[in-house]
Amino acid sequence: MSTVVLFTGGARSGKSRCAEHYAARLSEQVIYLATATAGDDEMRERISRHRARRPPTWSTREAPANVAAALADLPAGSVVLLDCLSLLVSNLLLANESDPEPAINRELDDLLVMVDQRDLTLIAVTNEVGMGIVPAYPLGRQYRDLLGLANQRVAAAAAEVYLVVCGIPVELRALEAAWNRTP
Repeated sequence: MSTVVLFTGGARSGKSRCAEHYAARLSEQVIYLATATAGDDEMRERISRHRARRPPTWSTREAPANVAAALADLPAGSVVLLDCLSLLVSNLLLANESDPEPAINRELDDLLVMVDQRDLTLIAVTNEVGMGIVPAYPLGRQYRDLLGLANQRVAAAAAEVYLVVCGIPVELRALEAAWNRTP
């Protein structure tokens, strides 16, 4: 049975580490789906640090876009860690600046359908960018809005959603259930 789990939080909140720990508890053979591209030295260093913490039994697939296609050959029951949805949305925004929303929606549709069809466990990491200051420039505001909508779509499909603050994951579905019980 397919499952989606979402980890969200601010920059340097520990969300990737929490998601990695969660994935490692499920399987020794995790497929790490990386959406980052090494455009500069600082990003190459970040990618290197992420790679260094992964167990040797994990495999990495790099897909800055078309992530569903990168999963098409996986056997049923595979555990996939997508890190991260934030960069995926950024990649699609920059590749489709005149009208990015349809491309992002197609990407999410394809991903969620693939997870369901292949009976995968998808653990997705994303940034919560809507809790800070409003970006001063239009592209930044557009990105914030598009990522917020993408996060909502993935969260709606997720069985578990964790907000990570200071390295501490807080499961939001339990809080949502308590909210729904309030008269």
